[in-house]
Amino acid sequence: MRRHPEEVEAMDLPDCDPVLLNRTYAQFPLVNRAVGGWKQIYARQIAPVLARGEPARLLDIGCGGGDIALQLARWALRDGYELDVRGIDPDERAIAFARRAAMKSPLPAGKIEFARCTSADLVRRGEAFDVVISNHLLHHLGETQLRGILADTEALATGLGLHADIRRSRRASLLFGAATLPLAGTSLIRRDGLASIRRSYIPMELVRRVPAGWQVHTAKPFRNLLVYRPVRA
Repeated sequence: MRRHPEEVEAMDLPDCDPVLLNRTYAQFPLVNRAVGGWKQIYARQIAPVLARGEPARLLDIGCGGGDIALQLARWALRDGYELDVRGIDPDERAIAFARRAAMKSPLPAGKIEFARCTSADLVRRGEAFDVVISNHLLHHLGETQLRGILADTEALATGLGLHADIRRSRRASLLFGAATLPLAGTSLIRRDGLASIRRSYIPMELVRRVPAGWQVHTAKPFRNLLVYRPVRA
């Protein structure tokens, strides 16, 4: 299945229908629970970093509607970890939705925040986070932007950098298209999701693009995981 990086997703357009966009953000938790694999990522990758017993910070780059950041904050609180979570996105529409979602969350004040900025902004400020993640971000990026995100992650992450994204395949496209057929017309999930699959990478394409120090893994269903573990003194 050939990659189609030239495709544009409707939700990335500045004149995107705001009603459909907000419905899409509202449906993200459903899709991410079904295919994201974040419960396993949290248990196997993130929790061991938090288990060091020190207060920790987590950054979600390109957080969209904020559902992954909120879920990770809830799991950490449940497990007794002292974790502060920040979600960032350059799209003010995403941040507005995420902030509304955070207001409805039972999380204690100060445990999660959402800000309109980029990872490069945080690097310039000299910030640091124990864990830096993203979900379904990489396929949105051009070659230069991808290199920039990975470099920013190396500068920001003191314990773990992890970028999870779709793994392109014809089977993934067929299954996702069939599963989301009931959502067609209610939001942008199906239209943009199929475009996302066509824009996404297969593992060897990522291997050729990542710098030294990064590992490319695969996970079910149809997932790529880019993992960076900085050397601790």
